[in-house]
Amino acid sequence: MKRLPVLLTALLLGAASAAQASDFARLTPPRVANDDTIVVKLPNQASMTLFVKNKAQLRELRQYKLDSLLVLLDSYITQAEAAGKNSKSEQVTMEFYPAKEQPGKQVPEQIRITVRNQGPGAKTKSADHVDVTLGRVFGVTVDESTDGGSDRVSVRVGATPASDSIRNAQRQAKREEYRNRAVHSNFNIDLGLNALVDKGADANGVTPDLRPVASRYLSLNWHYDIRLGQKGSVLYLRTGPELAFNNYMLDGNYQFTNTNGITTLSKAEAGRSLEKSKLAVTSINLPLMPMLNFQDKKGKNAFRVGAGGFVGYRLGSHTKLKYEQEGNTKKDKDRGSYNLEDFQYGVQGLIGIRSINLFAKYNLNDTFKNNRGPQAQTFSFGFSLLN
Repeated sequence: MKRLPVLLTALLLGAASAAQASDFARLTPPRVANDDTIVVKLPNQASMTLFVKNKAQLRELRQYKLDSLLVLLDSYITQAEAAGKNSKSEQVTMEFYPAKEQPGKQVPEQIRITVRNQGPGAKTKSADHVDVTLGRVFGVTVDESTDGGSDRVSVRVGATPASDSIRNAQRQAKREEYRNRAVHSNFNIDLGLNALVDKGADANGVTPDLRPVASRYLSLNWHYDIRLGQKGSVLYLRTGPELAFNNYMLDGNYQFTNTNGITTLSKAEAGRSLEKSKLAVTSINLPLMPMLNFQDKKGKNAFRVGAGGFVGYRLGSHTKLKYEQEGNTKKDKDRGSYNLEDFQYGVQGLIGIRSINLFAKYNLNDTFKNNRGPQAQTFSFGFSLLN
C-alpha cells in the first residue's frame, strides 16, 4: 500500500487547513449536526475528506512533528498488516502507545490501527482499508483501490468508523456478559395497598374495617435473581432482603387500644373525630420465589412471571392518631407490639411486562396473636418501581 505519501499529504493538508476550515466547509453541506465537512482534491487524483467539529480541534494536529509521526505510523501499519495476513479474520485491530515507548517526544499517547482487506477470494470487489486513530481525537482513513482507481483519504476529528464499531462491539460484549451472569442483583420499590381478609370480631365484638386507599404498603427490596440451569435458562430464583412498611388505617372513627393485654378496637372519645387512626408495622422479609424471565432479541427483559413464598419478622410497630382539639391539630403516637405476631409467612406472586411489575402477597398466618387481638390476615397488592 502506498501509505506514506498518502498519509503525508493527508496530515500536512489537515494541519494547514485549520485556519481555512470555514472556507472549505462551504464546499459541501455538513455531514452531521455541528460538523463541518471539508473535501480537498489532491494533485495525484486522490481525495481527502476532513470532518471537524471546530477549528480548535483541527489546530491540535499541529502539536505533532509530522515527519517523525509518519515514520512511526508506517512502522505500526506494517505490523498491523503483517498480523492481518496471518489472521483468519478479515479485520485486525492493534493498539500502540508511543508516548510510553518514546518519553519526552511529541507523539500521541495512543495509536490504534485497524486493517481490513477482503482479499482475492471475496465475492465483491473491495479496496484495502486502513483506519488510524491518533489518541482520542484524530483519525485517518486510507482506502487503496485494487483495480487502478483513485485512492481515498479521510481525516476525521473525533471517532472513526472503526473506533465506533469497536466501541459498539465492546458494548455488545458487556450486554452479553451481563445477560449471561448467573446472578443478577437489583433494587426496586413495591408500592401498593393493604387489606384485611378472613376477618373476625375482637373481644368487644368489633370487626376491623380499613380505609382502602389510606392503608398503604411500601417495601424497599434488594433482590438477587439466581439463574437455575445452564446459560440461557429462563428459570430464576428470586431472593434477598425486603424492608416492608404496612399501614392499617381504621375506618368508622375507631382506634386500636390495649386493655388487660388484649388489643381491641374502640370508638374515639365522645365529640372527637379522628382524621387518622392507623397501626404502622415495620418488618424485614425474605422471599423465595421461582420465576420465569423471558428476554427479547436485544437481551432486555420482555415478560416475567413468578410465584413462591416469603417469611418475615416484625421490627417495630406503633399507632398514630390525628384529630382536632380546641382548634389545634393533635397527633398522638404510641409505640408497642399491640399483640401483633412477630413472625409472618405467606405466599406471593408477580407478573411483569418490560419494566412494569404487578405483585400480590398473602399472609397465611394471622396478623394478631390468637385470642389477643382481632381475627384477620393481611393481603397486599400493587406494582413495582425502578425494576
